[in-house]
Amino acid sequence: MPPRLNIPPITRILLITLVLQSFLSGAIRYRQWSAESDVVVPYIALVPQLSLIYPWTFLTTTLVENNIFTFGIAGVTIFYGGRYLERAWTSAEFAKFLLVTSLIPNVMCFGTLVFLFAVTGEMSWTLTTINGTIPLQIGFLVAFSQLVPAHTVTLFKGIISLRVPRFPLLHILGVILLSLTPMISAASTFSVLSGFLISWTYLRFYKQAFPDLETSQPASLRGDASETFAFSEFFPEPVKPVVASLSNQIYNILVAFKICTPFSHADVSASRGETIVQRGTPGSARAEAERRRALALKALDQRLHAATTGPSKPNPPPAAPASVEVQPQPNVQAPATMLGETSYVPDRDDGKS
Repeated sequence: MPPRLNIPPITRILLITLVLQSFLSGAIRYRQWSAESDVVVPYIALVPQLSLIYPWTFLTTTLVENNIFTFGIAGVTIFYGGRYLERAWTSAEFAKFLLVTSLIPNVMCFGTLVFLFAVTGEMSWTLTTINGTIPLQIGFLVAFSQLVPAHTVTLFKGIISLRVPRFPLLHILGVILLSLTPMISAASTFSVLSGFLISWTYLRFYKQAFPDLETSQPASLRGDASETFAFSEFFPEPVKPVVASLSNQIYNILVAFKICTPFSHADVSASRGETIVQRGTPGSARAEAERRRALALKALDQRLHAATTGPSKPNPPPAAPASVEVQPQPNVQAPATMLGETSYVPDRDDGKS
């Protein structure tokens, strides 16, 4: 009997909705297709000029794909990424994240297309379809960058090696290039950019952080003040200082308008002391355990190094009586040989904003 797929409830609903809506949209477009015009389904997908009387499309359009290629990517993203994040955050927190990363980017993209129409007068902007799981895809990548910032993905037998925080920018670049082809609409560029900003802002400042049960941290902590999740961490080293300076200015403006609440000293100390756990289910503290294990391994390595390399002069054995023959003692293996050696390469900790 084949093993049963263990899919959490929210992820299961997403997959079913994706299949049903994409199939329905494809069937309608196929029946009405003509070579003279493009077919849109404004009561499922979001079309700025036609969908205002169907307000639910601001949510449903996220789970509508127009071709088999994007449908396959969407299914794989939700199946693997959704299962991981839902188990890490609980279904309630995962549902909140989905709502934020679906609704707000679609609204922002809608406003951008209307603005472009108002500036250029081109009616095609308001007839551009906003659909697809692109906001969810970039949101999942940002979430992975928060949960496993030091994880490195190796491809093609080590030819390509990238840390997880590098993937969001690569995804944005890929979407921009694909939006120049008929495969996805031009609105996908605005969707991926707004999805990136919204998902990072939500995780950085608003998402509830689960306290470590072994500490006295309050349960009302929100956001992630860790330096590994700073906005500049998503960018290559040469441009990090510029991005950090610019993001600081924007952050100060948002704080002045009371859109963002500045982190307290306790929040920063908690993030550095590894007392905040971003996952709340049993066995979900894997990332925290890995980082704590790395710190413990580093401390052990330093102690072993000090014990084996430091000068030590053993005390001479007491003189034996002349009538007693001293037997040679067997060789005792050195502590370093018994315990083995450890290898720890810490991540370089840059100053972040």
